[in-house]
Amino acid sequence: MSIIQEFKEFAVKGNMIDLAVGVIIGGAFGKIVDSLVKDIIMPLITVITGGGVDFSQKYIVLGANPNNLQSLDALQKAGVNVLTYGNFLTILINFLILAWVVFLMVKLINRMRRKDEAEAPAPETPEEIQLLREIRDELKQHPQS
Repeated sequence: MSIIQEFKEFAVKGNMIDLAVGVIIGGAFGKIVDSLVKDIIMPLITVITGGGVDFSQKYIVLGANPNNLQSLDALQKAGVNVLTYGNFLTILINFLILAWVVFLMVKLINRMRRKDEAEAPAPETPEEIQLLREIRDELKQHPQS
């Protein structure tokens, strides 16, 4: 078998396709979570904290700031060493929301699986076993002397 044929078998296996679909959906889901955090949750946090809170603009200047620059963009363009912890907080919130949503999805799927397993009828007894049980019961009714 040539290496090309082996690769073809590997690439078209069901698991590989499932993985590719999962990665694509995961990327799209990540964009949805980013939008949820940026467009819905962060504005709510800003309102709850009294306004003026924008985590993406939170930073600490670690180096010299000779021109006394005040905006993050200006500091970064000037090459000043800046610790941008606000961006980290936003990404952390994104991760926590994503982890929570995945947890809820897995919990829902597990609940649905348990329900399907509970509703599944008991497997039918094989005919051989049923015949053996009938013979046993018949022998119990007519004991030999």
